[in-house]
Amino acid sequence: MKRFLSALLCLSLLPFAAAAQTYPSKPVHLIVPFAAGGPADVLGRLVGQDFTDKLGQSFVVDNKAGAAGNIGVDAVAKAAPDGYTLGIVPVGNVAVNPTLFPSLPYKAADLQPVAMLGIVENVLVVNASVPAKSLKELLALALAKPDTLSFASPGAGSQAHLAGELMGLSGNVRMLHVPYKGIGPAVNDLLGGQVSMMFAPISVALPHLKTGKLRAIGVASLQRSAALPDVPTIAEQGMPAFEAVSWYALMAPAGTPKAVVDRLNAEAASMLARPDVKEKFAGLGMEPGGGTPEQLAARIRSETARWSDVIRKKNIQPE
Repeated sequence: MKRFLSALLCLSLLPFAAAAQTYPSKPVHLIVPFAAGGPADVLGRLVGQDFTDKLGQSFVVDNKAGAAGNIGVDAVAKAAPDGYTLGIVPVGNVAVNPTLFPSLPYKAADLQPVAMLGIVENVLVVNASVPAKSLKELLALALAKPDTLSFASPGAGSQAHLAGELMGLSGNVRMLHVPYKGIGPAVNDLLGGQVSMMFAPISVALPHLKTGKLRAIGVASLQRSAALPDVPTIAEQGMPAFEAVSWYALMAPAGTPKAVVDRLNAEAASMLARPDVKEKFAGLGMEPGGGTPEQLAARIRSETARWSDVIRKKNIQPE
């Protein structure tokens, strides 16, 4: 009986083993849920070219922009789970939007995590006129004058918005959120002093930190950034486990064979380890990702819990 069950198990695994050995046998569509030219698109084309060179089939980038990326991610979620449709999925579309948009056409469970690709570190910066030089001093200012200190973001429900609200909840202070239509106008008003602070990508903030127009208060990742080694994390300054980073992951439709997912993950790991790829990621303001599909799935669950809690407590509505 045991031999029979063992043989049956081996037979059941044969299709998956075959899928890994022959995959890919035709071109693969790599959906980028944003327009050409942005960081997701540049990252998608980098991945697509590398996988094309390594796996012997074309990985064709397909830009499906619209609805804050939800249209493209929905196309990935609803595709056949055969490994021939993949997507570059940002954290917001899988850990934020399912809560932010009540009528979202897909769920996080409709997507299969494959590999963490790139992580964008954020830093909390203030206009140089703000007297605070640490998180403790900044929270003291906000506590003394509720709803007076303002923080900018590129839009409601964005990473910068959620990070600011998380800081307010964690520090038990009230601050005024000022949404903009994009990061450019938000940074411009921060430089001009129309708003007090902002969670911004380090690559965006760094030039203004060097000129002294902005001051760094704390890095929003769990570890200090190599780009700002002397700036403590927010977690170090009294908010344990505070993390608000942006990231992009390679994902597939749920039900994609594990053997295919594992092969794609291995290829991504190989790509991310190369010095030339690390250099290209640095040019995008990203740190290479990595890890297993299971680790990525755990991160998505953790971030979904964190951001859904913020969205509900602050009653955040999409624009």
